[in-house]
Amino acid sequence: MLTSILTYPQINPIAISVGSLSIRWYGLSYLLGILFSIWYIRRLFNTQSLWTEEQNLENIIYRKGDCQENCIFWVAMGVIIGGRLAYVLFYNLEIFLEYPMHILYVWEGGMSFHGGLIGAFVSLFLFSRFHKTSFWTFSDLIAASVPLGIFFGRIANFVNGELWGKVSWVPWAMIFPHGGNLPRHPSQLYEAILEGLVLFCIGQIMVFRGSLKRSGLVTSVFVCGYAFARIFVEFFREPDSQLGYLLNGWMTMGILLSIPMVIIGFWGIFRSMSLERKDIS
Repeated sequence: MLTSILTYPQINPIAISVGSLSIRWYGLSYLLGILFSIWYIRRLFNTQSLWTEEQNLENIIYRKGDCQENCIFWVAMGVIIGGRLAYVLFYNLEIFLEYPMHILYVWEGGMSFHGGLIGAFVSLFLFSRFHKTSFWTFSDLIAASVPLGIFFGRIANFVNGELWGKVSWVPWAMIFPHGGNLPRHPSQLYEAILEGLVLFCIGQIMVFRGSLKRSGLVTSVFVCGYAFARIFVEFFREPDSQLGYLLNGWMTMGILLSIPMVIIGFWGIFRSMSLERKDIS
């Protein structure tokens, strides 16, 4: 049996502190993700070779004013609201029924990616209706950029010493401050690599090989890819203590919420690949 040969780095969860103002790494990860998305979406919008002629005509409207920044703001709000509400409903409902005001205590942690994804899609749908823009255009751009934000977020989870993995004796296992005295999988890093870096690289390959011309394809591959990555990592990740395992001791809430994403993702891929050739020429 191997013992842990890696020491968990004791990093202060507070990244920046000025007087009574403290900015945590988790909040900073959201900020970095948003700033990167704004920069990256602008860059893709201005690369006309990535789009069809019809899309380029539409994009002229999106380049004007602060349309792109407004879209990112709407989506960011959807992620925060949806992520928080889903965490309350799926992961900790009893606690929040007893202390309902704690729903507003976002700074204490507790966000659901699946809820954030739903919130992002809902807010993007409302934005596209309100501003009369293309839902799929912005959705594909956000799907291409958001994995890097996920990477930052999972690294922040690791810094906070939360969402650790199951007990393991692999050489890279670590003893987390609040995870007991046994070494565990650094599952946050697994997620950072698979859900973050791998999906980001796949997205870039797709974007620069013309996938934006098939509306919804980048979005669908991201949804499906995230679901598969999350399901895989769930077998190494310790389930939430308040929920444990579901359905005969193997299903977790993360797996349960990811299964519909696989179905929706495959449907979206089929839909995008079924577009007539004239629509993408």
